[in-house]
Amino acid sequence: MTYDFLQHYWWFLVSLLGALLVFLMFVQGANSMIFSLGHTAEERRLIINSTGRKWEFTFTTLVTFGGAFFASFPLFYSTSFGGAYWLWMLILFSFVLQAVSYEFQNKLGNFLGVRTFQWFLVANGIVGPLLLGGAVATFFDGSNFIISKDNFMENMQPIISRWANASHGLDALLDPWNLIFGFAVFFLSRILGTLYIINNVNDNAIRSRARIRLVGATGAFLILFLAFLVRTLLKQGFAVAHDTGIIYMEPMKYLNNFISMWYLLVLLLIGVVLVLYGIIHTIVSKCYIRGIWPTGIGVVLTVLALLVCVGWNNTSYYPSTADLQSSLTIANSCSSEFTLRTMAWVSLLIPFVLAYIAYAWYSIDKKKIDKDEILSDHAY
Repeated sequence: MTYDFLQHYWWFLVSLLGALLVFLMFVQGANSMIFSLGHTAEERRLIINSTGRKWEFTFTTLVTFGGAFFASFPLFYSTSFGGAYWLWMLILFSFVLQAVSYEFQNKLGNFLGVRTFQWFLVANGIVGPLLLGGAVATFFDGSNFIISKDNFMENMQPIISRWANASHGLDALLDPWNLIFGFAVFFLSRILGTLYIINNVNDNAIRSRARIRLVGATGAFLILFLAFLVRTLLKQGFAVAHDTGIIYMEPMKYLNNFISMWYLLVLLLIGVVLVLYGIIHTIVSKCYIRGIWPTGIGVVLTVLALLVCVGWNNTSYYPSTADLQSSLTIANSCSSEFTLRTMAWVSLLIPFVLAYIAYAWYSIDKKKIDKDEILSDHAY
């Protein structure tokens, strides 16, 4: 295991966690439609209790994603999470609001009322995917920061990275292409949310409305995602000179990456086919309720291919628009070889963790949620 291999290995694992996080945002997508899918208080409780079974998976994956980034690429963590903190604080606040809403909406002494907490869930369902999508889009479009590693020797102010303006990350939302990708992720979460509700909630009225919402969300997602993908493949990308580490602009860099790493292109195409299969089959066949699985697997494969593409093949995964040479790569922002090697051995436990998650998921979903379920003492 060479140092170069460990850098690529850990970028793959971080990308995989990011892909799983996007899939698990079906919780946010379903919650954003609480009032459009549930027309009565009983139907809304069905939806909330359905997503309430899974919200811990999403929240835990978000924390693990951040933790893996911190351990393997600490300079990115200090630069993005420390510099663009307003953007990340808004994301984290929306997820904290989600957790509070689940637990307190039907508690005794809730003076805000049930609907207030349900609207908090809707807010998280909109803000969470939108801002996360905007943050991920900066991997392709760049952020406004400056790296000064010489400052590490400065006793008075040993700050390596700093944001180049006072917005601290909110400037990412001023780039229209970041917003386009953010809204694409939002509508993707809605697609996953409708497919999950169709599979998990045993109620014909809710399933019928979900299929209608699925058509609209799919149309919006395809327009936004294809526009962003085509533009990204054809635009200049942030390349890294292999010998010197100098960052420079390369025409059609991300398209060249997919051509050079053809296996990622195959992964991307398989993912897209699976996403479309799950959606189309669900829309066409009224009896088909398992669309979340092919579409979910397709989403993981597609996002994984995109994130790996932006970090491998001598590419800057976190480019700087303020100072091109401050851009971060998997080589100049990673932990020491000892740290990466030690964590690599620990990462061998990941398959066992995934097996436990799969077992827990299966145990929770052995029975589809219905109106009798929400009458229990353990319902939200």
